[in-house]
Amino acid sequence: MSPNYMRNFSEGCLRPPTVIGQFHTLFFGSVRMFFLGVLGFAVYGNEALHFSCDPDKREVNLFCYNQFRPITPQVFWALQLVIVLVPGAFFHLCAACKSIKQEDILQKSFYTGFYIFSVFLRIILEVVAFWLQIQLFGFKVNAIYMCNVGALEKKFNLTRCMVPEHLEKTIFLIAMYTFTVITVVLCIAEIFEISCRRLGFLKTQ
Repeated sequence: MSPNYMRNFSEGCLRPPTVIGQFHTLFFGSVRMFFLGVLGFAVYGNEALHFSCDPDKREVNLFCYNQFRPITPQVFWALQLVIVLVPGAFFHLCAACKSIKQEDILQKSFYTGFYIFSVFLRIILEVVAFWLQIQLFGFKVNAIYMCNVGALEKKFNLTRCMVPEHLEKTIFLIAMYTFTVITVVLCIAEIFEISCRRLGFLKTQ
């Protein structure tokens, strides 16, 4: 590849055209991914091993854990991060291929609209992920989970299961909700910053 192509690719992919966009990239890429990758593994890494029910049998524990966790939180949040990155990555890839400069994004209406659309799409994806997280995990992890084991043909349909480190998981859930809200606010603020620059209220970078 030519040096000019690599330079344009680097500028397009690594440096959003707004101050808020650059902060969003730093927050999203560093803080959020580090929090999920390091602390998420510490909190949820051994959850399945320590999840126990009464009676404490392997088949009951496995059945109830699958009922308790249709999808593991780490997988859900990893998918969320990847999916939310797609619109911005697609825009920056197009910008690099077409040799679009940073100033063109804020000065030319078509590029500005394209970029705003990618940011708006990120907002939609974050909101959808926020709603799905509520449906899957709620806002609190209880210490006791009542599992319906009727499908295993047990004498009693409901059995009690102990959820390990439920308080840590509740705190982690709230933190992930907070991260989603912060990224949505940053995306909205970025659209506002772009609008102000286009209207001349702020100087173009």
